[in-house]
Amino acid sequence: MARRGPYEKGEAKRKEILQAALEIFAQEGYRGTSLRKVAARCNLSLPGLMHYFDSKEDLLTKVLRARDESARERYAGLEGSEQYRAVLQEGADTPGLVELFVSMAAAASDPGHPAHALFTERYAVLRPQIADFLRRRMAEGTVRTDLPPERLAAVLLALADGAQFQWLTDRSFDMRQPIDDVMTLLAPPEK
Repeated sequence: MARRGPYEKGEAKRKEILQAALEIFAQEGYRGTSLRKVAARCNLSLPGLMHYFDSKEDLLTKVLRARDESARERYAGLEGSEQYRAVLQEGADTPGLVELFVSMAAAASDPGHPAHALFTERYAVLRPQIADFLRRRMAEGTVRTDLPPERLAAVLLALADGAQFQWLTDRSFDMRQPIDDVMTLLAPPEK
């Protein structure tokens, strides 16, 4: 049997911590979760847990990154508004991760915060993907062509992020409805 070195053990423990943190934040919320609880789930002390991350903010940023990577894998077969709707529904099912997302998004405005790079990368990847989706729909004639797809992509991302914030303050708010409404508005007029 091959022996694992310290690096491999460290990576395995880091993944275990991230998975535990994802589950705990999803169940108990951003405000209700202590890192001590995450540490206990992983059989670590709080200093032991923090050995694997640069700071609490670094850990929280990596939790969001893990959430996004997991969602990309789960929803790889969906596209456009179907994918949006599935991701937003998942948010409604895991409110603690939405709380974490919104809190970290606000903190990411500081270029020195660990979440800054995550959100910068996130939008740099998502805007072109959404613009490509819109371009294809424009070519099919199902989305109007009088607005550039790059600008529409930014609008859709802002809408999805804003819908999450509104939902946090009013859980009866359907985060998916604004996406449906905008896609209806983007349909070309009937002739």
